[in-house]
Amino acid sequence: MVKIGVVGAGSWGTALANHMALKGLAVDLWVREEDVYRQIKEKRINETFLPGITLSNGIRPVQSFEDVSKEKNIVLIVVPSHFFRDILIKLSPFISSSKPLVVGTKGIENDTLMTMSQVVHSVLPEYGSENFACLSGPSFAREVCQERPTAVTIASRNHALAKDLQVLFSTDYFRVYTTRDVIGVELAGALKNVIAIAAGVSDGLGFGSNTRAALITRGSAEIARLGVSLGADPVTFAGLAGIGDLILTCTGDLSRNRLVGLKIAEGVPVEKIISGMKMVAEGIKTSLSAYNLARKMGIEMPITTEVYNIIYQGKDPREAVKDVMTRKLKEEPENYRT
Repeated sequence: MVKIGVVGAGSWGTALANHMALKGLAVDLWVREEDVYRQIKEKRINETFLPGITLSNGIRPVQSFEDVSKEKNIVLIVVPSHFFRDILIKLSPFISSSKPLVVGTKGIENDTLMTMSQVVHSVLPEYGSENFACLSGPSFAREVCQERPTAVTIASRNHALAKDLQVLFSTDYFRVYTTRDVIGVELAGALKNVIAIAAGVSDGLGFGSNTRAALITRGSAEIARLGVSLGADPVTFAGLAGIGDLILTCTGDLSRNRLVGLKIAEGVPVEKIISGMKMVAEGIKTSLSAYNLARKMGIEMPITTEVYNIIYQGKDPREAVKDVMTRKLKEEPENYRT
């Protein structure tokens, strides 16, 4: 039997653990919070992060990094990006570079401006690209648990590994595609959260469908602009990990990042928004990373810049919208390869 270790019992980690357990795989789920551990172990529910969803009996909650990693065919890490490096360091004594490591975390480190694959190769240099993959795409955890038809992407430079993982993860309601563009998939998954905050602000201010459509489209353009400058394939941003995840996160009622934008539009301070959320809205921290990364690369990202200004500089959202709309006029489409 294939044995899977899932590190992180937030909504997405729990959903993926449940998904794999329902396929008949042996799944150990590392849980940080004591109350969540007891909920899963005793009641087969994660009331904190995924309320109302009964979990498979095939999930074994664990609280040690050795237990979640030992004798596993695959380790899947799904923790907030700002915890990722620390968790990986603590996992490192127990994981083997000969076994696949799959990352479901979407974010960019604030200090280093590294994506999660870059963090892995920094902390675990022995982990070559042949045993690394990331999972991304438009996928709300609750809807996956409800077996709603969903399509995602597995990215790995090792195409054979991607194909194996594609078969392992796929079911009749969870369809997996493959790509070799790891950096493109990672950047798309991280940066869409920033644009989703902007979409929430727009919706909260009552600007309507025209504005949301413009934000999604031009948000996709600036994500691709930065991605290509860092070596990504522009085609990736037209796929599931790109425009697919962007549309979902900017429009879905289950989107935490869109909710942050809605609260900002109501005038709620960002600190209060963060303190009132059980789950992490990655776009808050990623907006800082994206702003600094764009400046480092000399890439124009006006929507991302204004989200950063709103969150970190206290800029009035209406002024931010005005500044985006009154910039120097441009041509479309863009040639991302020049």
